[in-house]
Amino acid sequence: MKLKLSNLSRAITYALASTATIGLFSTTAVADEAEGAKKDIEKIAVVGSRAAPRSVGDSPVPVDIIGGDEIAKAGGDDMLELLKGSVPSLNVHQNPISDAASLVRPANLRGLPADSTLILLNGKRRHRSSVIAFLGGGINDGAQGPDISVIPSIALKQVEVLRDGAAAQYGSDAIAGVINFVLKDASEGGSFAVKQGQYFEGDGDTTTIEGNVGLPFSDDGFANLSFQYKNADATSRSLQRPDAQGFIDAGIQGVRDPAQVWGAPEIKDDFTLFGNVGLELSNSSEFYMFGNYSERDVKGGFYYRNPSTRPGVYANPLKLVDTNKDGVINGDDDDSHRQWLIADLTSDGTGNCPTVIFPVSESVIDQPEYQQVLNNPNCFAFNKMLPAGFTPFFGGNITDTSFTIGTKGEIESGTFAGAYYDLSGSVGRNESRYFITNTINASLGPDTPMEFSPGKYIQLEKNFNADISKGYDFGLAYDVNVAAGLEWHEETFEVIAGDEASFTAGPLTQQGFGIGSNGFPGFQPSAAGEFTRRNYAAYLDVETPFTEEFLMGWALRYEDYDSFGSTTNYKITSQYQLTDDLSLRGSLSTGFRAPTVGQANVSNVQTNLSSGVLVDSALLPPTNPVSQILGGTELQPEESQSYTFGAVYQSGDLFLTVDYYNIQVEDRISQSDKINLTAEQKTALKADGVPNVDSIAQVSFFTNDFDTTTQGVDIVANYSMDLLGGYATFSMAYNWNETTVDKFSEITGDFKVKRLEEDLPQHRATYTWSQQWEDFSGFVRYNYFGEYQGVHVDYDATAIMADPSFTIDAEVTYYATESLSFTAGANNLFDQEPEKLDFERATGIPNNNWGGKYYETSPYGINGGFYYVKATYTF
Repeated sequence: MKLKLSNLSRAITYALASTATIGLFSTTAVADEAEGAKKDIEKIAVVGSRAAPRSVGDSPVPVDIIGGDEIAKAGGDDMLELLKGSVPSLNVHQNPISDAASLVRPANLRGLPADSTLILLNGKRRHRSSVIAFLGGGINDGAQGPDISVIPSIALKQVEVLRDGAAAQYGSDAIAGVINFVLKDASEGGSFAVKQGQYFEGDGDTTTIEGNVGLPFSDDGFANLSFQYKNADATSRSLQRPDAQGFIDAGIQGVRDPAQVWGAPEIKDDFTLFGNVGLELSNSSEFYMFGNYSERDVKGGFYYRNPSTRPGVYANPLKLVDTNKDGVINGDDDDSHRQWLIADLTSDGTGNCPTVIFPVSESVIDQPEYQQVLNNPNCFAFNKMLPAGFTPFFGGNITDTSFTIGTKGEIESGTFAGAYYDLSGSVGRNESRYFITNTINASLGPDTPMEFSPGKYIQLEKNFNADISKGYDFGLAYDVNVAAGLEWHEETFEVIAGDEASFTAGPLTQQGFGIGSNGFPGFQPSAAGEFTRRNYAAYLDVETPFTEEFLMGWALRYEDYDSFGSTTNYKITSQYQLTDDLSLRGSLSTGFRAPTVGQANVSNVQTNLSSGVLVDSALLPPTNPVSQILGGTELQPEESQSYTFGAVYQSGDLFLTVDYYNIQVEDRISQSDKINLTAEQKTALKADGVPNVDSIAQVSFFTNDFDTTTQGVDIVANYSMDLLGGYATFSMAYNWNETTVDKFSEITGDFKVKRLEEDLPQHRATYTWSQQWEDFSGFVRYNYFGEYQGVHVDYDATAIMADPSFTIDAEVTYYATESLSFTAGANNLFDQEPEKLDFERATGIPNNNWGGKYYETSPYGINGGFYYVKATYTF
């Protein structure tokens, strides 16, 4: 059902129908639908303008329309991976061994972090994930964007990607652009599909069951429902670590092979339900409602804990040892030796436990006192309990829900007769409940459990919007559209403390043993609580068609936050039709991104490698006393200035766009470099009453520390023709993107700057040939990735520049009947390997020192080729 009373309503009808077309990069469609769609319906975008939806070619800003059919034409089911194949300026990393970033993967549009792209669902702001990417591979360190992966492709009519800054129109976060996911709205028909896939390596088995059905909602409405259920096994692209192999050779029982896994996490019971409802209330108004419920369990691995060298558990560097056992770290700088952590379990210190100091090149099991300690019941070392070391398994239960309700239509009488209104309210909630197993709280000694619940993060957002637009006749080429609106937004980030054993400082704390569940200590009650911020906004948006050939748009937005104050942003757009085939377009805008409530208040402890050694690193609020000693200050919003200009050429079946963009961001918000605490700083912090200081080796915090300039070029081309007795579409999309860090301090650090500038490939391209006949359809896609910085274990000594490479995707579908089709395909058909580790010669460190095979910054992942088969029933 659609309203049928106005040009706007007809435009919306075409917009929602446009998914039947072949999109900018589309591949195939059911043969009997494609013939009419491919020539008669323009690609219509709702995003990017407050006026009536317009065709992509007539838009003054670059917009990509990706049809729902095309999105479904890929081997995986992760929405980020599906979009990456269609939008070259979108990059996604798999982030193995990256704490919460493995649970909700961040994505980068135009080289900016995940929370610099605004996500909309049916044109309404999508809530953030509760997961903050503490280890986000440099670019996404500390990013907190929405969880796009919960959106199933089968629920989508189309995806609109606005590749232009739009904060003046939509508010915070739209610095890089906007992605609008449009849900299906059919009142009849549907489909059901089963897909099975596996990586060429024989792992990562993935099973997906999905369905969509359109139902009438009374005589004048629709209820469109979609579901997806998925399970995916973990993958491993690992070698046995040499230290772990050494313990196996020495006869130590229980060492895993491999001891440490680099690969995709296991995803279990990933269930998503989406609903989209619309109802005509009268000839001039309609009611709408949509939302989702999603839940999944994700489980991955951490670094291997070596039973000779892991600080806080097995042995400490001498400079971290409390040699006088008086709770004071004395600061001995002898890094060439380690001291075995041996606890005296007697109440009066008469256990006769030896002091064992050994060179870092040796193993504790080779020391003469090793058996002496193991055989002494008064002495405890974790070699008694876990002689083979251990590898924690980290994961979480991610639950995502949202609900939006509203009404829209045309005002029929009064001052605003002929105006169109849209009133809506929405609520979104994302909860991440963490768990960690096969680990210990070392400070509890032999009484430690080995499974912990470190706590939860909850993100809750509420939005209320009131929008109105009306055309006015000022004697120009056609009506001037004037739009205005109000928005109220509340964002709450809640931290729920973990179980006591996950954070408590046990009796062995003063003897040098680490505090909390090793790898991911639980959230302490002192860090728990709700943190809330509210803001309201008002905007004005005008589009002025000075002539038939010349259009300009003007947008102004005022936003006020109850934390840091107000901001005002503008945007100017223009389009000039030089000829019937060629038009020029451009925009100039300012923007902003407010720090999230989570970024301003969260604290966490994680384990990371520092110069090849595992250490505990604390992320603290920027206003924490520890952070302030190191330069932390209260967060302020990022501010951006951007401009684009380009051209659109349309002639017959050829469509071509070229756009240059330049985005300058000042006071970028990110996680600082991990800063080593000195003995003097620790002493000062303890004097201020800061708890558990001795267990922390490094500290980081969120900061507005650096400025960047990102520039690039997008080229999109599409050409269709009759070929080989069928119909063919040739598509090309190319992106050049370059980020330069203009200003930074040691708080950010040189290596992070290098990651910001070089981790992502500057050149990316896709070339697609899709072909369809009456009974068959298929496509072949060439994906090009330029050189990028290969980084392993976030360790700067391992970084290299990786060579350019490419992958091939292919798919074929057979339409057995009008209702039943069978599909077979592959991503990375020729199993192109990512760049292999190659730093032994330069650093003297073995390539597999941490068990990896590849640099995990590979833009096409480290898992290799993936093949799949799919059966679809359409009704």
